[in-house]
Amino acid sequence: MRFSQALIPTLKETPRDAEVISHQLMLRAGLIRKVASGIYTLLPMGVRVIRKFEAIVREEMNRSGAQEVIMPMVVPASLWQQSGRWTKYGPELLRFKDRHDNDFLLGPTHEEVITDLVTQTVKSYKQLPINLYQIQSKFRDEIRPRFGLMRGREFGMKDAYSFHNTWESLDQTYEDMRQAYERIFSRCGLGFRMVQADSGAIGGSVSAEFMVLADTGEDAVITCSHCHFAANVEAATCTANDTAPPNSSNVPAAVAILTPGKKTVAEVAEFLNVDNKFVIKTMIYLADNSPIAALICGHHEVNEIKLKHVLGVSELVFASESLVKKLTESELGYAGPIGLNIPLITDHSVMQCGEIITGANQSNHHMQHVVPGRDFVPTTVADIRNAVSGETCSQCNTGQYEIRRGIEVGHIFKLGETYSDKMNCQFTDQDGKNKPMIMGCYGVGIGRTVAAAIEQSHDDKGIVWPKALAPFEVVLILANTKDATLLDFSNQLYNRLQNEGIDTLFDDRAENPGIKFKDAELIGIPFHIIVGKTWEKEGLLEIKNRRTGEIIKVTEADLISHIKKLLEH
Repeated sequence: MRFSQALIPTLKETPRDAEVISHQLMLRAGLIRKVASGIYTLLPMGVRVIRKFEAIVREEMNRSGAQEVIMPMVVPASLWQQSGRWTKYGPELLRFKDRHDNDFLLGPTHEEVITDLVTQTVKSYKQLPINLYQIQSKFRDEIRPRFGLMRGREFGMKDAYSFHNTWESLDQTYEDMRQAYERIFSRCGLGFRMVQADSGAIGGSVSAEFMVLADTGEDAVITCSHCHFAANVEAATCTANDTAPPNSSNVPAAVAILTPGKKTVAEVAEFLNVDNKFVIKTMIYLADNSPIAALICGHHEVNEIKLKHVLGVSELVFASESLVKKLTESELGYAGPIGLNIPLITDHSVMQCGEIITGANQSNHHMQHVVPGRDFVPTTVADIRNAVSGETCSQCNTGQYEIRRGIEVGHIFKLGETYSDKMNCQFTDQDGKNKPMIMGCYGVGIGRTVAAAIEQSHDDKGIVWPKALAPFEVVLILANTKDATLLDFSNQLYNRLQNEGIDTLFDDRAENPGIKFKDAELIGIPFHIIVGKTWEKEGLLEIKNRRTGEIIKVTEADLISHIKKLLEH
Protein backbone atom coordinates (compact mmCIF):
# COMPACT_ATOMS: atom_id res chain seq x y z
CA MET A 1 0.00 0.00 0.00
CA ARG A 2 1.20 3.51 -0.83
CA PHE A 3 0.81 6.02 1.97
CA SER A 4 -0.08 8.75 -0.54
CA GLN A 5 -3.13 6.76 -1.64
CA ALA A 6 -4.19 5.46 1.80
CA LEU A 7 -6.62 6.80 4.39
CA ILE A 8 -4.29 7.11 7.39
CA PRO A 9 -5.38 10.31 9.18
CA THR A 10 -2.73 10.58 11.90
CA LEU A 11 -3.06 13.24 14.61
CA LYS A 12 -0.34 15.22 16.37
CA GLU A 13 -2.42 16.02 19.45
CA THR A 14 -4.18 13.62 21.79
CA PRO A 15 -8.00 13.93 21.66
CA ARG A 16 -9.41 15.23 24.92
CA ASP A 17 -11.96 12.46 25.44
CA ALA A 18 -9.42 9.62 25.11
CA GLU A 19 -8.57 8.45 28.64
CA VAL A 20 -6.33 5.40 28.20
CA ILE A 21 -3.25 5.05 26.03
CA SER A 22 -4.75 2.49 23.63
CA HIS A 23 -7.69 4.80 22.88
CA GLN A 24 -5.36 7.76 22.43
CA LEU A 25 -2.97 5.95 20.12
CA MET A 26 -5.66 4.24 18.03
CA LEU A 27 -7.12 7.68 17.32
CA ARG A 28 -3.77 9.35 16.74
CA ALA A 29 -2.46 6.53 14.50
CA GLY A 30 -5.59 6.66 12.33
CA LEU A 31 -7.00 3.24 13.25
CA ILE A 32 -10.46 4.31 14.47
CA ARG A 33 -12.88 7.21 14.53
CA LYS A 34 -15.84 7.70 16.86
CA VAL A 35 -19.40 7.54 15.47
CA ALA A 36 -21.32 7.65 18.77
CA SER A 37 -20.62 6.85 22.42
CA GLY A 38 -18.99 3.41 22.46
CA ILE A 39 -19.39 2.95 18.69
CA TYR A 40 -16.45 3.29 16.28
CA THR A 41 -15.60 3.03 12.60
CA LEU A 42 -12.50 0.97 11.86
CA LEU A 43 -10.30 2.75 9.32
CA PRO A 44 -8.08 0.83 6.87
CA MET A 45 -5.13 0.49 9.28
CA GLY A 46 -7.45 -0.65 12.04
CA VAL A 47 -9.10 -3.16 9.74
CA ARG A 48 -5.71 -4.63 8.82
CA VAL A 49 -4.82 -5.19 12.48
CA ILE A 50 -8.22 -6.68 13.29
CA ARG A 51 -8.07 -9.02 10.27
CA LYS A 52 -4.62 -10.25 11.25
CA PHE A 53 -5.84 -11.12 14.72
CA GLU A 54 -8.99 -12.75 13.36
CA ALA A 55 -6.85 -14.89 11.06
CA ILE A 56 -4.86 -16.21 14.04
CA VAL A 57 -8.08 -16.91 15.94
CA ARG A 58 -9.59 -18.75 12.96
CA GLU A 59 -6.49 -20.86 12.42
CA GLU A 60 -6.39 -21.97 16.04
CA MET A 61 -10.13 -22.58 16.30
CA ASN A 62 -10.10 -24.65 13.12
CA ARG A 63 -7.03 -26.50 14.38
CA SER A 64 -8.95 -27.39 17.55
CA GLY A 65 -11.75 -28.96 15.47
CA ALA A 66 -14.29 -26.16 15.86
CA GLN A 67 -16.48 -25.24 12.87
CA GLU A 68 -17.34 -21.71 11.84
CA VAL A 69 -20.92 -20.42 11.54
CA ILE A 70 -22.39 -16.92 11.33
CA MET A 71 -25.41 -16.16 13.47
CA PRO A 72 -27.63 -13.07 13.21
CA MET A 73 -26.96 -10.02 15.35
CA VAL A 74 -30.73 -9.37 15.53
CA VAL A 75 -32.34 -12.02 17.73
CA PRO A 76 -36.04 -12.68 18.47
CA ALA A 77 -36.99 -12.10 22.10
CA SER A 78 -38.72 -15.48 22.22
CA LEU A 79 -35.38 -17.30 22.48
CA TRP A 80 -34.25 -15.13 25.40
CA GLN A 81 -37.66 -15.49 27.03
CA GLN A 82 -37.21 -19.24 26.79
CA SER A 83 -33.86 -19.09 28.61
CA GLY A 84 -35.14 -16.55 31.15
CA ARG A 85 -32.55 -13.91 30.30
CA TRP A 86 -34.99 -11.51 28.58
CA THR A 87 -35.97 -10.12 31.99
CA LYS A 88 -32.80 -10.98 33.95
CA TYR A 89 -30.06 -9.60 31.71
CA GLY A 90 -30.61 -5.96 32.61
CA PRO A 91 -30.46 -2.61 30.80
CA GLU A 92 -27.33 -3.60 28.82
CA LEU A 93 -29.68 -5.61 26.59
CA LEU A 94 -30.89 -3.39 23.72
CA ARG A 95 -34.51 -4.35 23.11
CA PHE A 96 -36.69 -3.11 20.25
CA LYS A 97 -39.78 -3.97 18.19
CA ASP A 98 -40.12 -4.53 14.45
CA ARG A 99 -42.96 -3.10 12.33
CA HIS A 100 -45.17 -6.05 13.29
CA ASP A 101 -44.74 -5.24 17.01
CA ASN A 102 -42.59 -8.32 17.61
CA ASP A 103 -39.88 -8.02 20.28
CA PHE A 104 -36.24 -8.34 19.23
CA LEU A 105 -32.81 -7.59 20.68
CA LEU A 106 -29.28 -6.94 19.49
CA GLY A 107 -27.26 -9.96 20.56
CA PRO A 108 -24.73 -9.31 23.34
CA THR A 109 -23.88 -13.02 23.25
CA HIS A 110 -25.38 -15.98 21.41
CA GLU A 111 -26.02 -18.90 23.77
CA GLU A 112 -29.75 -18.91 22.97
CA VAL A 113 -29.34 -18.76 19.19
CA ILE A 114 -26.75 -21.54 19.06
CA THR A 115 -28.75 -23.72 21.46
CA ASP A 116 -31.81 -23.32 19.26
CA LEU A 117 -29.75 -24.21 16.17
CA VAL A 118 -28.35 -27.38 17.75
CA THR A 119 -31.78 -28.35 19.07
CA GLN A 120 -33.04 -28.33 15.48
CA THR A 121 -30.08 -30.10 13.87
CA VAL A 122 -28.44 -32.48 16.37
CA LYS A 123 -30.47 -35.39 17.73
CA SER A 124 -28.20 -38.30 18.63
CA TYR A 125 -25.18 -38.91 20.85
CA LYS A 126 -23.47 -40.07 17.64
CA GLN A 127 -23.38 -36.44 16.46
CA LEU A 128 -21.66 -35.26 19.64
CA PRO A 129 -19.44 -33.59 20.61
CA ILE A 130 -19.68 -30.58 18.34
CA ASN A 131 -18.06 -27.14 18.69
CA LEU A 132 -19.34 -24.19 16.64
CA TYR A 133 -17.87 -20.68 16.56
CA GLN A 134 -18.34 -17.32 14.91
CA ILE A 135 -16.52 -14.01 14.65
CA GLN A 136 -19.18 -11.34 14.74
CA SER A 137 -20.31 -8.00 16.16
CA LYS A 138 -22.09 -7.83 19.52
CA PHE A 139 -23.93 -5.01 21.23
CA ARG A 140 -24.15 -4.29 24.95
CA ASP A 141 -25.66 -0.98 25.98
CA GLU A 142 -22.99 -0.13 28.55
CA ILE A 143 -24.03 2.59 30.99
CA ARG A 144 -20.63 4.25 30.60
CA PRO A 145 -18.78 3.11 27.49
CA ARG A 146 -15.17 4.23 27.64
CA PHE A 147 -11.60 3.52 26.64
CA GLY A 148 -12.27 3.19 22.90
CA LEU A 149 -12.38 -0.45 21.79
CA MET A 150 -11.59 -1.56 25.33
CA ARG A 151 -15.17 -1.10 26.52
CA GLY A 152 -17.42 -0.14 23.65
CA ARG A 153 -21.10 -0.80 23.13
CA GLU A 154 -20.62 -2.42 19.72
CA PHE A 155 -17.64 -4.76 19.62
CA GLY A 156 -16.22 -7.75 17.78
CA MET A 157 -16.06 -11.15 19.44
CA LYS A 158 -15.15 -14.70 18.66
CA ASP A 159 -17.67 -16.84 20.51
CA ALA A 160 -17.66 -20.63 20.41
CA TYR A 161 -20.17 -23.08 21.88
CA SER A 162 -19.66 -26.80 22.42
CA PHE A 163 -22.26 -29.51 22.99
CA HIS A 164 -21.62 -32.88 24.64
CA ASN A 165 -23.23 -36.07 25.83
CA THR A 166 -20.92 -36.49 28.86
CA TRP A 167 -19.14 -34.25 31.34
CA GLU A 168 -15.87 -35.95 30.45
CA SER A 169 -16.36 -34.83 26.85
CA LEU A 170 -16.94 -31.24 28.03
CA ASP A 171 -13.79 -31.43 30.16
CA GLN A 172 -11.76 -32.44 27.10
CA THR A 173 -13.09 -29.63 24.90
CA TYR A 174 -12.60 -27.12 27.72
CA GLU A 175 -8.97 -28.21 27.87
CA ASP A 176 -8.67 -28.03 24.08
CA MET A 177 -10.00 -24.47 24.18
CA ARG A 178 -7.62 -23.55 26.98
CA GLN A 179 -4.70 -24.72 24.85
CA ALA A 180 -6.06 -22.99 21.76
CA TYR A 181 -6.36 -19.70 23.68
CA GLU A 182 -2.81 -20.01 24.96
CA ARG A 183 -1.60 -20.54 21.38
CA ILE A 184 -3.63 -17.53 20.15
CA PHE A 185 -2.24 -15.08 22.69
CA SER A 186 1.28 -16.53 22.49
CA ARG A 187 1.29 -16.14 18.71
CA CYS A 188 0.30 -12.51 19.19
CA GLY A 189 3.36 -11.94 21.37
CA LEU A 190 1.28 -10.96 24.41
CA GLY A 191 2.18 -11.40 28.07
CA PHE A 192 -0.89 -13.04 29.64
CA ARG A 193 -2.16 -15.23 32.47
CA MET A 194 -5.13 -17.56 32.74
CA VAL A 195 -7.03 -16.85 35.95
CA GLN A 196 -9.96 -18.39 37.79
CA ALA A 197 -13.07 -16.28 37.27
CA ASP A 198 -16.73 -15.81 38.06
CA SER A 199 -19.19 -16.85 35.35
CA GLY A 200 -21.35 -13.73 35.71
CA ALA A 201 -24.39 -13.27 33.48
CA ILE A 202 -23.33 -16.10 31.15
CA GLY A 203 -23.89 -18.73 33.85
CA GLY A 204 -22.39 -22.15 34.43
CA SER A 205 -20.22 -23.73 37.11
CA VAL A 206 -16.57 -23.24 36.09
CA SER A 207 -14.87 -20.49 34.14
CA ALA A 208 -11.46 -18.97 33.52
CA GLU A 209 -10.35 -15.64 32.10
CA PHE A 210 -7.31 -14.84 30.00
CA MET A 211 -5.73 -11.59 31.12
CA VAL A 212 -3.19 -9.52 29.21
CA LEU A 213 -0.95 -8.11 31.93
CA ALA A 214 -0.55 -4.33 31.76
CA ASP A 215 0.02 -1.61 34.34
CA THR A 216 -3.01 0.22 32.94
CA GLY A 217 -5.30 -2.82 33.15
CA GLU A 218 -8.78 -2.18 34.51
CA ASP A 219 -8.97 -5.52 36.37
CA ALA A 220 -7.09 -6.61 39.48
CA VAL A 221 -5.47 -10.03 39.12
CA ILE A 222 -4.45 -12.04 42.17
CA THR A 223 -1.36 -14.22 41.74
CA CYS A 224 0.60 -16.32 44.24
CA SER A 225 4.29 -15.75 44.97
CA HIS A 226 4.83 -19.50 45.42
CA CYS A 227 2.44 -21.55 43.25
CA HIS A 228 0.80 -21.06 39.84
CA PHE A 229 -2.53 -19.91 41.27
CA ALA A 230 -4.10 -16.88 39.59
CA ALA A 231 -7.62 -15.48 39.81
CA ASN A 232 -9.46 -12.26 39.32
CA VAL A 233 -10.52 -10.42 42.45
CA GLU A 234 -14.12 -11.67 42.17
CA ALA A 235 -12.99 -15.30 42.29
CA ALA A 236 -9.92 -15.26 44.58
CA THR A 237 -10.70 -17.18 47.76
CA CYS A 238 -9.72 -15.69 51.12
CA THR A 239 -8.64 -18.37 53.59
CA ALA A 240 -10.54 -18.42 56.86
CA ASN A 241 -8.20 -18.04 59.82
CA ASP A 242 -8.47 -21.24 61.88
CA THR A 243 -6.86 -19.71 64.95
CA ALA A 244 -9.15 -18.87 67.82
CA PRO A 245 -10.06 -15.19 68.22
CA PRO A 246 -8.57 -13.28 71.16
CA ASN A 247 -10.02 -14.12 74.58
CA SER A 248 -13.08 -11.92 75.00
CA SER A 249 -14.31 -13.22 78.35
CA ASN A 250 -13.18 -10.05 80.09
CA VAL A 251 -14.63 -7.68 77.49
CA PRO A 252 -17.17 -5.35 79.13
CA ALA A 253 -20.77 -5.28 77.96
CA ALA A 254 -21.38 -3.54 74.68
CA VAL A 255 -22.27 0.10 75.14
CA ALA A 256 -23.37 2.92 72.83
CA ILE A 257 -20.98 5.88 72.83
CA LEU A 258 -21.28 9.30 71.29
CA THR A 259 -19.42 9.71 67.97
CA PRO A 260 -20.75 13.05 66.73
CA GLY A 261 -20.66 13.32 62.92
CA LYS A 262 -18.26 10.36 62.59
CA LYS A 263 -19.65 8.13 59.86
CA THR A 264 -16.76 6.64 57.91
CA VAL A 265 -14.41 3.92 59.14
CA ALA A 266 -11.46 6.33 59.03
CA GLU A 267 -13.32 8.97 61.03
CA VAL A 268 -14.48 6.52 63.71
CA ALA A 269 -11.07 4.83 63.99
CA GLU A 270 -9.31 8.17 64.43
CA PHE A 271 -11.89 9.45 66.92
CA LEU A 272 -11.64 6.32 69.10
CA ASN A 273 -7.91 5.79 68.48
CA VAL A 274 -8.26 2.22 67.19
CA ASP A 275 -7.05 0.34 64.13
CA ASN A 276 -9.63 0.62 61.33
CA LYS A 277 -9.77 -3.18 60.98
CA PHE A 278 -11.69 -3.28 64.29
CA VAL A 279 -14.32 -0.84 63.01
CA ILE A 280 -16.90 -3.02 61.30
CA LYS A 281 -18.81 -1.86 58.24
CA THR A 282 -22.47 -2.89 58.16
CA MET A 283 -23.63 -2.52 54.58
CA ILE A 284 -27.32 -2.98 53.78
CA TYR A 285 -28.32 -4.42 50.42
CA LEU A 286 -31.44 -5.59 48.66
CA ALA A 287 -30.88 -9.20 47.60
CA ASP A 288 -33.59 -10.11 45.10
CA ASN A 289 -35.60 -7.30 46.76
CA SER A 290 -35.11 -8.60 50.33
CA PRO A 291 -32.93 -6.57 52.74
CA ILE A 292 -29.76 -8.14 54.14
CA ALA A 293 -26.71 -6.77 55.94
CA ALA A 294 -23.11 -7.59 55.01
CA LEU A 295 -20.58 -7.22 57.84
CA ILE A 296 -16.91 -6.73 57.02
CA CYS A 297 -13.78 -5.39 58.72
CA GLY A 298 -13.07 -1.74 58.03
CA HIS A 299 -9.85 -2.35 56.09
CA HIS A 300 -11.54 -4.77 53.68
CA GLU A 301 -14.02 -4.37 50.82
CA VAL A 302 -17.18 -6.38 50.22
CA ASN A 303 -16.94 -8.66 47.18
CA GLU A 304 -20.47 -8.45 45.82
CA ILE A 305 -19.95 -11.41 43.47
CA LYS A 306 -19.07 -13.66 46.40
CA LEU A 307 -21.95 -12.22 48.42
CA LYS A 308 -24.41 -13.00 45.62
CA HIS A 309 -23.17 -16.60 45.50
CA VAL A 310 -23.45 -17.00 49.28
CA LEU A 311 -27.02 -15.68 49.18
CA GLY A 312 -27.93 -17.57 46.00
CA VAL A 313 -29.51 -14.47 44.43
CA SER A 314 -29.41 -13.00 40.95
CA GLU A 315 -29.68 -9.30 41.89
CA LEU A 316 -27.82 -7.41 44.58
CA VAL A 317 -28.08 -3.62 44.95
CA PHE A 318 -27.48 -1.13 47.74
CA ALA A 319 -30.60 -0.38 49.77
CA SER A 320 -32.02 3.11 49.31
CA GLU A 321 -31.30 5.81 51.87
CA SER A 322 -34.92 5.80 52.97
CA LEU A 323 -34.92 2.01 53.54
CA VAL A 324 -31.66 2.16 55.53
CA LYS A 325 -33.11 4.88 57.74
CA LYS A 326 -36.26 2.82 58.26
CA LEU A 327 -34.35 -0.36 59.16
CA THR A 328 -31.80 1.33 61.46
CA GLU A 329 -33.93 4.19 62.78
CA SER A 330 -30.90 6.41 62.26
CA GLU A 331 -29.05 8.51 59.73
CA LEU A 332 -26.74 6.89 57.19
CA GLY A 333 -23.37 5.86 58.59
CA TYR A 334 -24.55 4.40 61.89
CA ALA A 335 -25.89 0.95 60.89
CA GLY A 336 -24.84 -1.96 63.10
CA PRO A 337 -25.76 -5.61 63.64
CA ILE A 338 -27.13 -5.40 67.21
CA GLY A 339 -30.91 -5.27 67.06
CA LEU A 340 -30.94 -5.22 63.25
CA ASN A 341 -33.74 -7.62 62.30
CA ILE A 342 -32.52 -8.72 58.87
CA PRO A 343 -30.14 -11.55 57.86
CA LEU A 344 -26.54 -10.80 58.88
CA ILE A 345 -24.00 -12.15 56.38
CA THR A 346 -20.67 -11.86 58.14
CA ASP A 347 -17.16 -12.26 56.77
CA HIS A 348 -14.84 -14.78 58.44
CA SER A 349 -12.43 -11.99 59.39
CA VAL A 350 -15.05 -10.26 61.56
CA MET A 351 -15.41 -13.38 63.72
CA GLN A 352 -11.65 -13.40 64.36
CA CYS A 353 -11.53 -9.91 65.85
CA GLY A 354 -12.60 -10.67 69.39
CA GLU A 355 -13.71 -7.13 70.23
CA ILE A 356 -15.06 -4.72 67.64
CA ILE A 357 -16.79 -1.39 67.11
CA THR A 358 -20.02 -1.22 65.12
CA GLY A 359 -22.73 1.25 64.31
CA ALA A 360 -25.34 1.64 67.05
CA ASN A 361 -28.42 2.09 64.83
CA GLN A 362 -28.63 5.48 66.50
CA SER A 363 -27.55 8.74 64.89
CA ASN A 364 -24.14 10.01 66.08
CA HIS A 365 -23.48 6.83 68.07
CA HIS A 366 -21.41 3.67 67.75
CA MET A 367 -21.28 0.52 69.83
CA GLN A 368 -18.07 -0.21 71.75
CA HIS A 369 -16.94 -3.54 73.26
CA VAL A 370 -18.99 -5.60 70.78
CA VAL A 371 -18.10 -9.30 70.67
CA PRO A 372 -19.24 -11.28 67.59
CA GLY A 373 -21.28 -14.29 68.67
CA ARG A 374 -21.99 -12.78 72.07
CA ASP A 375 -23.69 -9.53 71.16
CA PHE A 376 -25.02 -10.59 67.77
CA VAL A 377 -25.33 -13.92 66.03
CA PRO A 378 -24.58 -13.97 62.29
CA THR A 379 -27.07 -15.64 60.01
CA THR A 380 -24.18 -16.85 57.84
CA VAL A 381 -20.40 -16.67 58.17
CA ALA A 382 -18.63 -16.82 54.82
CA ASP A 383 -15.89 -15.42 52.59
CA ILE A 384 -17.48 -12.23 51.25
CA ARG A 385 -14.48 -9.91 50.86
CA ASN A 386 -11.86 -9.06 48.26
CA ALA A 387 -8.49 -10.72 48.62
CA VAL A 388 -5.63 -8.35 49.42
CA SER A 389 -1.93 -8.31 48.70
CA GLY A 390 0.20 -10.07 51.30
CA GLU A 391 -2.34 -12.57 52.63
CA THR A 392 -1.68 -16.30 52.48
CA CYS A 393 -2.60 -18.10 49.27
CA SER A 394 -5.72 -20.23 49.68
CA GLN A 395 -4.37 -22.90 47.33
CA CYS A 396 -0.85 -23.68 48.57
CA ASN A 397 -1.04 -22.08 52.05
CA THR A 398 2.60 -21.10 51.57
CA GLY A 399 2.90 -18.19 49.19
CA GLN A 400 1.41 -14.74 49.49
CA TYR A 401 -1.08 -13.04 47.22
CA GLU A 402 0.24 -10.38 44.89
CA ILE A 403 -1.98 -7.98 42.96
CA ARG A 404 -1.25 -7.17 39.33
CA ARG A 405 -3.27 -5.31 36.74
CA GLY A 406 -4.77 -7.09 33.75
CA ILE A 407 -7.12 -6.69 30.80
CA GLU A 408 -9.60 -9.48 30.16
CA VAL A 409 -9.34 -10.63 26.54
CA GLY A 410 -10.79 -14.15 26.71
CA HIS A 411 -13.19 -16.16 28.87
CA ILE A 412 -14.02 -19.87 28.80
CA PHE A 413 -16.98 -21.45 30.61
CA LYS A 414 -18.37 -24.83 31.52
CA LEU A 415 -22.06 -24.04 31.11
CA GLY A 416 -23.32 -27.53 31.83
CA GLU A 417 -27.06 -27.86 31.34
CA THR A 418 -27.91 -24.21 32.13
CA TYR A 419 -29.32 -23.47 28.66
CA SER A 420 -30.12 -26.93 27.33
CA ASP A 421 -32.46 -27.61 30.26
CA LYS A 422 -34.43 -24.41 29.78
CA MET A 423 -34.50 -24.61 25.99
CA ASN A 424 -35.19 -28.33 25.70
CA CYS A 425 -31.94 -29.05 23.84
CA GLN A 426 -31.76 -32.83 24.09
CA PHE A 427 -30.05 -35.80 22.50
CA THR A 428 -30.91 -39.48 22.42
CA ASP A 429 -28.34 -41.61 24.27
CA GLN A 430 -27.22 -45.20 23.61
CA ASP A 431 -30.24 -46.52 25.52
CA GLY A 432 -32.72 -44.48 23.53
CA LYS A 433 -33.36 -42.02 26.37
CA ASN A 434 -33.56 -38.27 25.89
CA LYS A 435 -31.11 -36.21 27.94
CA PRO A 436 -30.13 -32.53 28.03
CA MET A 437 -26.91 -31.69 26.21
CA ILE A 438 -23.96 -30.49 28.26
CA MET A 439 -22.54 -27.18 27.02
CA GLY A 440 -19.38 -25.10 27.04
CA CYS A 441 -18.84 -21.51 25.91
CA TYR A 442 -15.60 -19.78 24.84
CA GLY A 443 -15.17 -16.08 24.01
CA VAL A 444 -12.36 -13.84 22.76
CA GLY A 445 -12.68 -10.05 22.49
CA ILE A 446 -11.33 -9.09 19.06
CA GLY A 447 -10.98 -5.31 19.29
CA ARG A 448 -10.33 -5.58 23.01
CA THR A 449 -7.29 -7.82 22.44
CA VAL A 450 -5.92 -5.37 19.89
CA ALA A 451 -6.37 -2.51 22.37
CA ALA A 452 -4.77 -4.61 25.13
CA ALA A 453 -1.75 -5.23 22.89
CA ILE A 454 -1.27 -1.45 22.68
CA GLU A 455 -1.69 -1.01 26.43
CA GLN A 456 1.03 -3.60 26.95
CA SER A 457 3.37 -2.41 24.19
CA HIS A 458 3.87 1.30 23.52
CA ASP A 459 6.30 4.11 24.24
CA ASP A 460 6.32 7.89 24.20
CA LYS A 461 6.50 7.90 20.39
CA GLY A 462 3.47 5.67 19.76
CA ILE A 463 2.43 2.05 19.29
CA VAL A 464 4.99 -0.77 19.32
CA TRP A 465 3.09 -3.57 17.60
CA PRO A 466 3.91 -7.24 18.08
CA LYS A 467 4.88 -8.47 14.60
CA ALA A 468 1.85 -10.75 14.34
CA LEU A 469 -0.63 -7.89 14.78
CA ALA A 470 1.11 -5.00 13.01
CA PRO A 471 -0.87 -3.50 10.12
CA PHE A 472 2.28 -3.88 7.98
CA GLU A 473 5.52 -5.72 8.61
CA VAL A 474 7.67 -3.02 7.05
CA VAL A 475 7.38 0.67 6.19
CA LEU A 476 9.58 1.87 3.33
CA ILE A 477 10.38 5.55 3.89
CA LEU A 478 11.65 7.66 1.00
CA ALA A 479 13.14 10.75 2.59
CA ASN A 480 13.32 12.85 -0.59
CA THR A 481 10.52 12.36 -3.11
CA LYS A 482 11.72 15.27 -5.26
CA ASP A 483 14.67 13.25 -6.56
CA ALA A 484 13.32 11.33 -9.57
CA THR A 485 16.16 8.76 -9.42
CA LEU A 486 15.52 8.00 -5.75
CA LEU A 487 11.78 7.82 -6.37
CA ASP A 488 12.26 5.34 -9.22
CA PHE A 489 14.64 3.25 -7.10
CA SER A 490 12.21 3.23 -4.16
CA ASN A 491 9.34 2.16 -6.40
CA GLN A 492 11.41 -0.79 -7.62
CA LEU A 493 12.36 -1.65 -4.04
CA TYR A 494 8.71 -1.52 -2.97
CA ASN A 495 7.73 -3.90 -5.77
CA ARG A 496 10.53 -6.30 -4.78
CA LEU A 497 9.40 -6.34 -1.16
CA GLN A 498 5.82 -6.99 -2.22
CA ASN A 499 6.86 -9.78 -4.61
CA GLU A 500 8.84 -11.43 -1.79
CA GLY A 501 5.64 -11.57 0.28
CA ILE A 502 6.75 -8.87 2.74
CA ASP A 503 3.74 -6.82 3.81
CA THR A 504 4.94 -3.28 3.08
CA LEU A 505 3.65 0.28 3.44
CA PHE A 506 5.49 2.64 1.09
CA ASP A 507 5.60 6.20 2.46
CA ASP A 508 5.87 8.02 -0.86
CA ARG A 509 4.26 11.23 0.38
CA ALA A 510 5.76 14.58 -0.56
CA GLU A 511 6.21 15.40 3.12
CA ASN A 512 9.08 16.53 5.30
CA PRO A 513 11.19 13.46 6.32
CA GLY A 514 10.62 14.32 10.00
CA ILE A 515 6.85 13.94 9.56
CA LYS A 516 7.33 10.55 7.89
CA PHE A 517 9.61 9.29 10.66
CA LYS A 518 7.20 10.46 13.36
CA ASP A 519 4.22 8.82 11.63
CA ALA A 520 6.17 5.56 11.27
CA GLU A 521 6.94 5.62 15.02
CA LEU A 522 3.35 6.53 15.90
CA ILE A 523 1.77 3.78 13.79
CA GLY A 524 4.27 1.29 15.22
CA ILE A 525 5.23 -0.80 12.19
CA PRO A 526 7.97 -3.21 13.37
CA PHE A 527 10.70 -2.38 10.82
CA HIS A 528 11.50 0.84 8.94
CA ILE A 529 13.55 0.74 5.71
CA ILE A 530 14.95 4.20 5.07
CA VAL A 531 16.07 5.43 1.66
CA GLY A 532 17.86 8.62 2.70
CA LYS A 533 21.25 10.25 3.05
CA THR A 534 23.00 6.99 3.96
CA TRP A 535 21.88 5.54 0.63
CA GLU A 536 22.95 8.63 -1.28
CA LYS A 537 26.38 8.86 0.39
CA GLU A 538 27.28 5.24 1.14
CA GLY A 539 25.00 3.15 -1.08
CA LEU A 540 23.51 1.52 2.03
CA LEU A 541 19.94 1.19 3.21
CA GLU A 542 19.01 1.63 6.86
CA ILE A 543 16.76 -0.82 8.70
CA LYS A 544 15.40 0.49 12.00
CA ASN A 545 13.87 -1.80 14.62
CA ARG A 546 10.82 0.05 16.00
CA ARG A 547 10.91 -1.82 19.33
CA THR A 548 14.62 -1.43 20.15
CA GLY A 549 15.52 1.63 18.09
CA GLU A 550 18.53 -0.26 16.70
CA ILE A 551 19.61 0.74 13.17
CA ILE A 552 21.60 -1.53 10.87
CA LYS A 553 22.96 -0.68 7.42
CA VAL A 554 22.72 -3.19 4.58
CA THR A 555 23.35 -3.33 0.88
CA GLU A 556 20.49 -3.48 -1.57
CA ALA A 557 21.45 -7.07 -2.37
CA ASP A 558 21.24 -8.11 1.30
CA LEU A 559 18.07 -6.22 2.18
CA ILE A 560 15.48 -8.94 1.54
CA SER A 561 17.38 -11.65 3.42
CA HIS A 562 17.93 -9.34 6.42
CA ILE A 563 14.27 -8.37 6.58
CA LYS A 564 13.14 -11.99 6.38
CA LYS A 565 15.47 -12.97 9.22
CA LEU A 566 14.17 -10.12 11.36
CA LEU A 567 10.57 -11.14 10.70
CA GLU A 568 11.28 -14.78 11.61
CA HIS A 569 12.58 -13.96 15.09
